[in-house]
Amino acid sequence: LHRIRLYERSDYRGLVSELTEDCSCIHSRYYLNKIYSVHVLEGCWVLYKMPNYRGQQYLLRPGDYSYFHDWGTMDINTNPDYQQWMGLSDSISSCLLIPQHSGTYRMKIYERDNFRGQMSEVTDDCLSLQDRFQLNEIHSLNVLEGCWVLYEMPSYRGRQYLLQPGEYRRYLDWGAANAKAGSLRRVMDFY
Repeated sequence: LHRIRLYERSDYRGLVSELTEDCSCIHSRYYLNKIYSVHVLEGCWVLYKMPNYRGQQYLLRPGDYSYFHDWGTMDINTNPDYQQWMGLSDSISSCLLIPQHSGTYRMKIYERDNFRGQMSEVTDDCLSLQDRFQLNEIHSLNVLEGCWVLYEMPSYRGRQYLLQPGEYRRYLDWGAANAKAGSLRRVMDFY
């Protein structure tokens, strides 16, 4: 069982809804206007700013997040959306359960779109794509096994992108506005 509780106010106050499955539009299904705190009871989840699993992503593992600053990307120095989360936006709008994977992890990353250019294979976490592969941009990738998180900056900082098995022919396919890439982490580290 996977469970997450979403609260309309910080410090677990206000209306609350408990989810056990994916939700493409939280506002219409649960009538929460904004979400300012989250309690992840079981499983790992990705929260999206927009309906239908689009927009800025926030990956959460089991734990308490009493205020949206606790969600891991709320540093004004590493997150350009910081000001929007200061009450100037509509909070999150959809959430997706990240499936647990117990096998091996494997992905191919490419320096150009449509799987062209230099290709590197990744099978474990990478703190710095620049140090390991001399890459600071990824234009396409193919996730062969397991789910991954791509961070726009080294050391698992900045915008986050959930990568599930499949082909991503260009950075727009994983929801990014540009090809900037700094680090990669297997989702198993979130459990």
